[in-house]
Amino acid sequence: MEQRTSLDPVPRWVPVNGHALRHVGIHFDAVRAIGMLGEQIAYEIMQFTDFRAGPIVRSGIGGRGMYFLLPPDTASTFCWPPGTEALNRSARGVAFIGVPALHGETWPLDWRSRPSSEAPFVDAGLLHELAVKVTGVAGVNP
Repeated sequence: MEQRTSLDPVPRWVPVNGHALRHVGIHFDAVRAIGMLGEQIAYEIMQFTDFRAGPIVRSGIGGRGMYFLLPPDTASTFCWPPGTEALNRSARGVAFIGVPALHGETWPLDWRSRPSSEAPFVDAGLLHELAVKVTGVAGVNP
């Protein structure tokens, strides 16, 4: 039986198998939220977008972070609430994020929401609004 190919183009920064580290700020910016906060924000944005939120990577180890992938150069345009952290190409250092393949063994990473042609990135404005709603705290300057 022949496998059906996806109608959505796979972004070039998604590895073919396993997972790979990608330099933040090149293909995407990211916002990290750890533990239950990350889970709650992901739940809210998935509900709001009818499960088409764009790329959200979930880590299964450590603090169990949730990484919301945004278009490049967008994370720093918002003041993120406590418990969330913008990752971009800033003077504060270099950040890398693990990105899983769309299929196969990718532990300890997996997709909470996959990139698609209609949602190649998470909407930064919506993510910020929902992060503020979930935390109950307005963003603070970095």
